[in-house]
Order: sequence, then structure tokens, then C-alpha cells
Amino acid sequence: QAHLVESGGGLVQSGGSLRLSCAASGNIYSIKTLGWYRQAPGKQRELVARITDGTNTDYADSVKGRFTISSDNAKNTVYLQMNRMNPEDTAVYYCYARMLLRTNLDFSEYWGQGTQVTVSS
Repeated sequence: QAHLVESGGGLVQSGGSLRLSCAASGNIYSIKTLGWYRQAPGKQRELVARITDGTNTDYADSVKGRFTISSDNAKNTVYLQMNRMNPEDTAVYYCYARMLLRTNLDFSEYWGQGTQVTVSS
């Protein structure tokens, strides 16, 4: 079993910053990808940012230049630094991981419980 635990969500004013953290725990052998998705009311879940193999990053066009994803491999933790936030960033943010557990034969996907981020105008 593996778990993803997120922290750092909350309420921020437009133009402000927040930092999300997500720690993976469990019988982990290897982590391929760590990332963040978000889902706003009435919309589909969308990729925000992800980091693969500890170095390769991808960002949604809407957050490029404002958000930065990073990871601490020793702590199995991924961070999302969100700057210059605007009301369109309001959503539930979900941590995502593609990991191989010691008890499994292949990589599987895991999701956190989600953390609410609200940006007021």
C-alpha cells in the first residue's frame, strides 16, 4: 500500500502565493512521476505540473512562468510553488504519483485526497 498526503492549500488573494506539499509513503521501491492536477467546479481534472525521473518537468500553459514544481527524492515529496495567483487558479488540487511498490510487478498510479485552493479577487 501507498499513500499521498497533501498540505498547504487555503485561501489567498489575487497576486499572492501558496506552496503545496505532497509526501508519498508506503512500501515504495521507485517513483517515476510526481505531479499535481486540479479540478475546478464543473470542469474536468487537468494537469497542472509534473516531474518525471526527478528532473523532467511539464507545465500547463496556464501556469507556466507562475508555478514551479520540485521534488525531494530523499523524502519522496513533491512541492508546487504557486506565485502570482489569480481566481482562475481556484480548484481542488490533487497530488499524483506513478510508483512501483516492492510488492508489485509494475508501476501504478496513486492520488491524494485533494486540497482546496481558493484565490479571491
